[in-house]
Amino acid sequence: MVYRINKPKAIMFAVVLLSLITGLCLLLSFARAQSTESEKSYIKWFEFNVCLSALEDAMELDIETYDKLYHISWIDTLSYLACKNGNSWSKYSSKDIDSMLKKLGDIYTVDDLMNNKYYSFYKQAFTATLGGILGEYEKQAPDGEGGKKIVSGYGMVAYSPLAEGFGFSHSDDFGNERSYGYKRQHLGHDMLGYVGTPVVAVEGGTVECIGWNQYGGWRLGIRSFDGKRSYYYAHLRKDSPYAKGIVAGSQVKAGQVIGYMGMTGYSTKSNVNGMSVPHLHIGLQLIFDESQKEGTNQIWLDVYNLVRLLQKNRATVIRNSESGEYERKYDIIVRSYPDSLQKYFC
Repeated sequence: MVYRINKPKAIMFAVVLLSLITGLCLLLSFARAQSTESEKSYIKWFEFNVCLSALEDAMELDIETYDKLYHISWIDTLSYLACKNGNSWSKYSSKDIDSMLKKLGDIYTVDDLMNNKYYSFYKQAFTATLGGILGEYEKQAPDGEGGKKIVSGYGMVAYSPLAEGFGFSHSDDFGNERSYGYKRQHLGHDMLGYVGTPVVAVEGGTVECIGWNQYGGWRLGIRSFDGKRSYYYAHLRKDSPYAKGIVAGSQVKAGQVIGYMGMTGYSTKSNVNGMSVPHLHIGLQLIFDESQKEGTNQIWLDVYNLVRLLQKNRATVIRNSESGEYERKYDIIVRSYPDSLQKYFC
């Protein structure tokens, strides 16, 4: 038997098949291009090693010029200096800022700083790192007669992780070796103190993880409202690690008591004091893309100098005689945020 091929139909089939293959190849190429572009579009690594004196000087200049005609943001100052020193701060001097101001003259513009090709990188990185530290505020304060008054101004609106009046010791231990479970680096900062010391939120945000972890013990993760920072508080107190009302999804204010120092962790069994010394492990992760939160390209910062800076603003707390818990004494009433963040608070 002889089979005859219908040539027009065969040609048509071949054309359709070729078109499908071509379309699929183009689609895959586009997906790869989009993926590559996405990978290139966010910061994958940043080392925060600014010395304390540079942080203090830049912050002071920011606050001093806030209500002036030309406000000099500490983000701009630090970005400018990082361009000049290659983000190496071991030889920093306050004269570096004086030199910057002299160069800029009486009229300060961001354009003057953007001549360096790395400026936009540093500005994005420092904004993500320090974006919750300074701002306008309206809050309660002591009135000098045992009561409270409302004060407003511009300055530090973030707080030390440990409440006022509770002693601690610390050193720059970021990157030190850890061996429990597996050999790894210490990607946080330990503040050694006493069991029950009130732990407060460095800045406002949303509780995104809470509960037991064999490495961190009772731990708490709070994401800043702009989504750029994730604070990790670990080794909280056995039996009652968290302040009342702290659950997944809770929104907290800067300076609010969120838990209590302990020594839990290093155990596959929950609620165990596996640590030898009571301390708070405070970690700060930058997130420029959601894939970084739990996946690759995680950015954990050395916050030793940042914690030292935050000692300038420690939350005053009082103990509730009925519950035995500590509560913040002076509340934040209002805090203003950049226009891009207003949606998180209004």
